[in-house]
Amino acid sequence: MPPRKILITSALPYANGPIHLGHLLEYIQTDIWSRFQKARGHECYYVCADDAHGTPIMLKAQQQGMDPEQMIAETKIEHEADFAGFAIGFDNYYSTHSEENREFASLIYQRLDQAGYIKRKVISQLYDPQKNMFLPDRFVKGDCPKCGAVDQNGDSCDVCGATYSPTDVKNPRSVVSGATPVLKDSEHYFFDLPAFSQMLQDWTRSGALQEEMANKLQEWFNDGLQMWDISRDAPYFGFEIPGAPGKFFYVWLDAPIGYLASFKHYCNQHNIDFDSFWRPDSSAEVYHFIGKDIIYFHSLFWPAMLEGAGFRKPNAVYAHGFVTVNGAKMSKSRGTFIKARTYLDNLNPEYLRYYFASKLTSGITDLDLNLDDFTQKVNADLVGKVVNIASRCAGFISKRFDGKLAATVAEPALLNGFVAAGDSIADSFEKREFARAIRDIMALADKANQYIDHKAPWVLVKDEARQQEAHAVCSMGINLFRVLMHYLKPVLPVMAGEVELFLNSELSWNTYQSPLVDHAINPFQALMQRVDPLKVAAMVAASTENLQATPQAPTTMVNSNTVTSREREPISDTVSIDDFAKIDLRVARIVAASAVEGADKLVQLQLDIGNGETRQVFAGIKAAYVPEDLVGRSTVMVANLAPRKMRFGLSEGMVLAAGPGGSELFILSPDDGATAGMRVK
Repeated sequence: MPPRKILITSALPYANGPIHLGHLLEYIQTDIWSRFQKARGHECYYVCADDAHGTPIMLKAQQQGMDPEQMIAETKIEHEADFAGFAIGFDNYYSTHSEENREFASLIYQRLDQAGYIKRKVISQLYDPQKNMFLPDRFVKGDCPKCGAVDQNGDSCDVCGATYSPTDVKNPRSVVSGATPVLKDSEHYFFDLPAFSQMLQDWTRSGALQEEMANKLQEWFNDGLQMWDISRDAPYFGFEIPGAPGKFFYVWLDAPIGYLASFKHYCNQHNIDFDSFWRPDSSAEVYHFIGKDIIYFHSLFWPAMLEGAGFRKPNAVYAHGFVTVNGAKMSKSRGTFIKARTYLDNLNPEYLRYYFASKLTSGITDLDLNLDDFTQKVNADLVGKVVNIASRCAGFISKRFDGKLAATVAEPALLNGFVAAGDSIADSFEKREFARAIRDIMALADKANQYIDHKAPWVLVKDEARQQEAHAVCSMGINLFRVLMHYLKPVLPVMAGEVELFLNSELSWNTYQSPLVDHAINPFQALMQRVDPLKVAAMVAASTENLQATPQAPTTMVNSNTVTSREREPISDTVSIDDFAKIDLRVARIVAASAVEGADKLVQLQLDIGNGETRQVFAGIKAAYVPEDLVGRSTVMVANLAPRKMRFGLSEGMVLAAGPGGSELFILSPDDGATAGMRVK
């Protein structure tokens, strides 16, 4: 295969917070793919940057008493250190707050404007009269205009799943100052996304996206694409729009342009032809790795901007799912919202690289980091299988055979089988089927250990007449280990480097087919220690926030019709026993659970309530539970609540839960022995 020209990017981490394990899934996935492509001899570059603009950056900097420039500079240093700790091999890590990004944002905007794709329109927005600023959607709180739930976000309701304009919110308040916002007119700039509707429909179905994502985007086409508001009013931390004083580019306009800017910065430093990657007729390949939550920006707005401004579109946008820990969303109270730095303070980063690789596929399903499974899998696979091969053989080579491998290969057919597996393993890496590659590699590791067990070199070396056979067996084991570590090099680059020093040989796709014979190796040193469960526990403890310090924590009740979340306050209103007796509480068994398309918080539940009756309930618990993990569990529901028609379907009851809300939410579960339909008294 001739060398390819490949540019790879990961989504840009926001510059107002630390890197955590949820972020790392993407960067590890991308880094493995990038390292694989480079190992195959392709001209490959991996770039990224901090996403450094927007209102949250501006406000956080104000809270910390510093300029935004200072805050994002300090955050970038922290991000780069965390990524380096996990051996993420960026060719260039930059910032969207750069001159290259300003120039590209202005160029793309001006080209779009000249082509007639920028429209201007006066709109009414909520304005904070105390802070003298227009309020982004998420900086408005109030009552849902659809169901009346209190303290909801300015653009969507966690209770009923409705989406709306901040101007429709009842009893709005500014999150910034607490003031009641007022309506104020302002001219805004819009990108004519509907003009690219046909092109986008064709592109999203061209193989550039995973099928699930293409299907999801079809909802946007069915509803009709809308003009995209790309401007924000001062005060705003970002780039001012050329020729429009006091108007700034919305952060999501210049964020993906950061891919171009970061690569341009690298090209200028290394004499690389930037245009050969980004002109419309380019034969180079461009790939974006992103989370599924930002698919709209990367697969609608971004390719339309590129098309309208005369740049090429990416070959593919690869989306991945979220990270859960122990089956639930990462939680600060449970100690499973784990920062990259906290992990690095306790555990070997290549444990995580391997575990994520062993679970990653080309699909978009969420990946669960089960800490018990994590410990067992790393210990069994990397220490118990792979490293074990070298440790069982290397000592004999050093002590009895002068540190030199045998001049012949003991089992050519076995070694050839390991080498022949390379094409299939390479295909799995290419297709981002990392889990399949790891399974195949570990199957080979099992064969290598079985070979060593069968030959028992520790027995052979005791017999003077069989020294040559022992030498051949141990040398064979080292060669099998070498092939395995060659395959694992994109996943375990640090350990692979140590193996190269041990073997006095590079792990390369150009040389792994040829065995090491009559070759001197260095004394073996431990390559990886077993995962210590006590260090895992220490990591969790270091990540746990003590919620006991907040006795006024809110309580939440989740149900099909509404979710009420309020601070605990003295009980004032009471109900009579007769009123309470009207509530029919039943044990229900969850027979099916699935996320609700178009709703960020809702899970659709099918509940068995006994006597062959099944109820459908929509509950706002997605932040706390992976839907599939709920199947088979029992819970408690209000069975005689009047059904409610929602835009997702009919909800026929209420599921009870407790907790402060969000990821800190726990459905009520009866003791073992309770059966579906049983009355709760």
